Amino acid sequence: MLLAELLDAPELGLRLMHSAGGTLDRPIGRLVTTDLLEPGRYLSGGEVVLTGLVWRRQAADSEVFVASMAGRGATTILAGKAQLGDVPADLLEACRRHDVTLVEVPIEVAFADVTEYVAAAGSAETGARLSASLVRQRQLLSSIAAGRSLDELAARISAEIGHDCRVLTPTGRHVVPGPSELDAETVDAVTRRFLTADRMPAVAVAPKEAGGSPYSLFPVGSGFGNRLTAWVLVIDGDHTTWSRDHVEAVHELSAIAALDRARRDEGRRALRPLVADALALVESGAPQAEVAARLRQAGAHSERPMVVAVTELREDGPGEVALSLLEDVALTVGPAVVASGRDDLLVAFLPFTPELPEQLRRAFGRLAPGLNRARLTVGISGETSIDALAGALEEARFAQRAARAARAPVSVVTSDEVASHVLLLGTLPDDVRRTYSNRVLGAVLDHDRRTHADLLMTLQAFLACSCSWTRTAEYLHLHVNTVRYRIERVEQLTGRDLSTLEDRVDVFLACKSL
Repeated sequence: MLLAELLDAPELGLRLMHSAGGTLDRPIGRLVTTDLLEPGRYLSGGEVVLTGLVWRRQAADSEVFVASMAGRGATTILAGKAQLGDVPADLLEACRRHDVTLVEVPIEVAFADVTEYVAAAGSAETGARLSASLVRQRQLLSSIAAGRSLDELAARISAEIGHDCRVLTPTGRHVVPGPSELDAETVDAVTRRFLTADRMPAVAVAPKEAGGSPYSLFPVGSGFGNRLTAWVLVIDGDHTTWSRDHVEAVHELSAIAALDRARRDEGRRALRPLVADALALVESGAPQAEVAARLRQAGAHSERPMVVAVTELREDGPGEVALSLLEDVALTVGPAVVASGRDDLLVAFLPFTPELPEQLRRAFGRLAPGLNRARLTVGISGETSIDALAGALEEARFAQRAARAARAPVSVVTSDEVASHVLLLGTLPDDVRRTYSNRVLGAVLDHDRRTHADLLMTLQAFLACSCSWTRTAEYLHLHVNTVRYRIERVEQLTGRDLSTLEDRVDVFLACKSL
């Protein structure tokens, strides 16, 4: 109940002596009865403090008492008159100074009467909420049975609570876009917060350039398991300021969304054998018409240009996680199908668009904060047609092997990139690359460890700036002479002359092999 409602109770006869801003319209939190002079250590914020003023021995005590409780965030004092016969003026002045609401409790009203009244009102409110919740749950379930979509149900709850509701996945796919899809930067912030928050629900904040608005995050379902594959309700606003009824409405939408997800997942699982058959036909060199028919049955548009993606998720439990992730990303780019291939690799047949590689990089990249020690590698073929899928599959597998050479949590490599030094490095065993980089740059690495001279960082920037002294100095915000000194020191330690192409290539490849 609200403090204003408590003051309106005629049987209590409470008298408002001072009202702090907005206190009357806030729900009553915990009631604490105390006669300690400094009760702050037992308060945590938002409490209504009932006191018989036994602690007051002199006027200065009022300042000590009010300062102690206000310092811990308590908002209201209910002061009894029985001890002193009246509420002293010095207590009123202290409440005004610290912006604390002060209420006088009549002599004939016991504190137990106040606490029992609040408890009874709270029980009535809880019963009303439970009743309303049951009605809402029945209505939502009836809507599902009648064929209503999750989008329609989310719109209904949005209207009820006054905040737009969306459903997203950690890759940024909008399962339910709401009135409009969130921009990419906001989605990045939301998914990062969802994957890294210690507890749920949580609040994410959009970047300043995207408006800086808060979004409340509620996991879909009660036991949502691995966050990488979970759905999340993303709702405009900060849920900590909402009424309990609105929060409960969101939890009910979460439960309904979990049912909807289970239905969709079952449908995708039913298609997996068809996709596996199509993949087996591609690998065996089956006739084009047979492959096309299988892909159409699985839901792909085999008559359009396609791209093949090969994915591996290492050190993160069962393969079902990786398969769900690739299926989720595939759904962001159109009618696509996914199957488990050989060597624990996953294969997706995706519709081609020029923007596809960047779409995949951004979607997979959003998973990085939640991967922990796992590594996700993706290889993407070039544009292909149904009659050349076998070659595109080999392209993608080769690109995925090249992606393994990277050290980032998520690495996406296209077949175009494999035509560069990435191809050379990706085909070398890890121990060969480590040996090569250590032989070329070992002295530089050891010098940096001992002196923190940042020689390697300077070298990498120098090579990235096409060995331009001026551009490197501008990029690193250093004086050009500092750059010259550091590069000369690298040449001394490596025995290489970076003015020659041959030595420059050796050092470049060594840097890329780290």
